[in-house]
Amino acid sequence: MKTIWIIEDHAAFRRTLVRVLNSEPDLKCARDFDSCEKALAALTRDDAPDLILLDVGLPGMSGIDGIRLIKERSPKTLVVILTVFEDDDKVFQAICAGAAGYLLKTSGAADIAQSVRDALDGGSPMNPRIARRVLEMFSKLAPKQGDDGLSEREKEILQIMTTGLIKKEIADRLALSVHTVDTYLRRIYEKLEVNTRTGAVAKALKEGLV
Repeated sequence: MKTIWIIEDHAAFRRTLVRVLNSEPDLKCARDFDSCEKALAALTRDDAPDLILLDVGLPGMSGIDGIRLIKERSPKTLVVILTVFEDDDKVFQAICAGAAGYLLKTSGAADIAQSVRDALDGGSPMNPRIARRVLEMFSKLAPKQGDDGLSEREKEILQIMTTGLIKKEIADRLALSVHTVDTYLRRIYEKLEVNTRTGAVAKALKEGLV
């Protein structure tokens, strides 16, 4: 059972999210908050959740600033943004701050629950429009610099990772076992000197590796 926290100041929407997540057999919304400050205080007292769904436009501390502090206090906790904002600046700031995904509140309940599972399984859930913007933003950051010693198969997997597919989907596409894909991912992380899928994709796009 994976534990989720929600940080969302809109009470009705927050209650809906709690109900949706708790209706899933493998997910549990353990806590919900209306501000980053309250959630951060709870992180010092309670067991950290596996994932936090976080709004950007919050009273007091913004979600963007909240991501950084959450990751400082609980590096293993995944943070997925769930917001009405889809402008490039907020998307870019959220990804750079360490967000594992960026969802819009217009997403359906089933989509949000599935996106939570995707993030927990190592994916980076984003709707297609946001994903395209992220690709475009990172691709403009720096010219191509080399391949960091990646093999052709590793480059192929890295390319697929930028589309947001999770390990099982990558394995299915390439007719490989999930275990084999996991081995390739560890090699990719080692060669790129990163620790997360988001970090690998960001570096690949920044340095023009894909």
